[in-house]
Amino acid sequence: MGNTRHRIDNEKPSAFGQARLLYVSTSKYEGDWQSLLHSHPFSELFYVVNGQGTFIAEDTEFPVKKNDMVIINPHVRHTEKSLPGAPLDYIVLGIEGLSFAFEKIAAARSGESAQAPSGTVSKYNVSKTNVCTCLNLMLEEVSRQEEDYETVCQNLLEVLLISMLRSGSLSVVPDNSRLLNRECTQIKNYLDANYSETITLDSLAALTHMNKYYLAHTFTKYVGLSPINYLLQKRIQEGKSLLESTSYSIAQISDLLGFSSQSYFSQAFRKATGMTPMQYRKHA
Repeated sequence: MGNTRHRIDNEKPSAFGQARLLYVSTSKYEGDWQSLLHSHPFSELFYVVNGQGTFIAEDTEFPVKKNDMVIINPHVRHTEKSLPGAPLDYIVLGIEGLSFAFEKIAAARSGESAQAPSGTVSKYNVSKTNVCTCLNLMLEEVSRQEEDYETVCQNLLEVLLISMLRSGSLSVVPDNSRLLNRECTQIKNYLDANYSETITLDSLAALTHMNKYYLAHTFTKYVGLSPINYLLQKRIQEGKSLLESTSYSIAQISDLLGFSSQSYFSQAFRKATGMTPMQYRKHA
């Protein structure tokens, strides 16, 4: 008789911090209620079970269909509309304590293009993942409400999130948006998603229609770093990951991260970590 045992060293902390499942809801849009833009101070996962339509988030509109998962970050105004004859049937999860970063660099690693309309909302087709199974199990648990069903649903949320993260096109960011105002949350989400782009305080001010001095003061007050320093910290974090997990050259990584030159990247990296990028790679 063959016997194989796989040891599990489960000392790794949860990648999702204090993320908490707030609700599981099901809906079917049949034209009997008005679709209005609204927002929440927490993230939502919007999964299309059946039907076709469009999803609207801030100033972006894009089509959705069966097996599409729309990820909505906190404080993003959004709504959905069905196509005539194909009403949307969907499941929505409310999740407190995290937001998502839709990263172009992650897509570059896998050679795939993430369908990310903006830095605050994104769409993925999850037909080849375990997402649908997790959602159906959640619905079964909340409908029966047997003992400790809340714990089961919370654990299923982690399984669902891991399945989505394995797609390689997004990452989870611990979220303290309950402490942030709406504008700061939008800026933070934008920086998390677009850190490889050329970003200045002026461009952020134009994006948010805010005075740049007020923007910098408010963001620093709520986040603890200025927008530009937060952007630099995000790039360094991603630089560490690329140095550890890829064979890209230092010049390639510098370009992917959005630095103006390899020397500037090396200088900023050494100031933040105490090592040059090459030293960090060897150490890792």
